[in-house]
This record gives sequence, structure tokens and C-alpha cells, in this order.
Amino acid sequence: MHTVTMGLLQQMPIFGAIDDEALRFLLDPVPSITVRQGDYFFRENDPADCMYVLESGRVAVLKEWAGRELLLRHLDAGDCFGEMALLDLFPRSASVRAESECHAIALTPEHLYRLFEHDARQFAVIQMNIGREMSRRLREADEQLFRATMGEKQSAPETAFQSI
Repeated sequence: MHTVTMGLLQQMPIFGAIDDEALRFLLDPVPSITVRQGDYFFRENDPADCMYVLESGRVAVLKEWAGRELLLRHLDAGDCFGEMALLDLFPRSASVRAESECHAIALTPEHLYRLFEHDARQFAVIQMNIGREMSRRLREADEQLFRATMGEKQSAPETAFQSI
């Protein structure tokens, strides 16, 4: 059982309104991984096979452009990334690099399907939550794109492109 992860997950939008029993059932077979500072969880265009929940550490989300990596944002403990892998079959849309040693869990579509077979209602809540989180991130990206298109200077590297 991932005791630290239970607390983190219960605070995350993707796992909001999920009961303790369903969360324990979901987490039971989920592996924990360690990624060393400077190593990648995955690179842009890699096959997408899981979502990560960051238990500790800090990562940089990066996008390649004209041979350079550009910083999209940083994520910290309690954040998740790679959630599109749970819904679509497309390759990774960005790279994620560990900025410090990171500990994370890797949640696959198979883990979610196992929950579906166990408790379809709780599975549906997670799917709706993932949709909401992806929608929130899309709105944020749309706003950044609009502002950039209108010529507004991007201010903070946490929420805008920055050359690495």
C-alpha cells in the first residue's frame, strides 16, 4: 500500500470524490518508481503507456522546437502528468525530466480497467475528473496561445515557454 500516495491522491483533482476503499483497490497493484535527477520519465513522441503521480521531487515539462527544449512548466509532489495516456493512444506530447530525484507511481489503463471491473461508479468518477483536468489544462493553454497571438509578452517561466 502506498500510504504517502493515498494522502496525495485524495488531494488531487483527478481523484476527487473517490472513496478510500476504491482508492486502496486502485493503488494496490500500482508500482512505485524512482527517476534520478536529469533523467527523463519519458520523451516527446514516446509511446504513452501510463500516467505518473509525483510522490516527491520536481519535474520539468518540456517541448521540443527547432532543436531546443522549451520549458512549459514545473510540477511538484502531488501533481500528475501523462494523463492523456489513460484516454488516447497517441504518443507523448511533451517530455518530462526530473529536476531532482523523483519518486512516483505509474498508473496504467489496465489499473483503471481493474477498478472498472470492481466498481464502475468510482471508475466513472475518475474518468470524469480526468476529463475535467484535461479541459482545465486545455483552457489554460488556449489562453496562453491567445495572449501570445495577440502579442502579449509571456511573463513567468512556470506558465510560459522558456528556452532550456
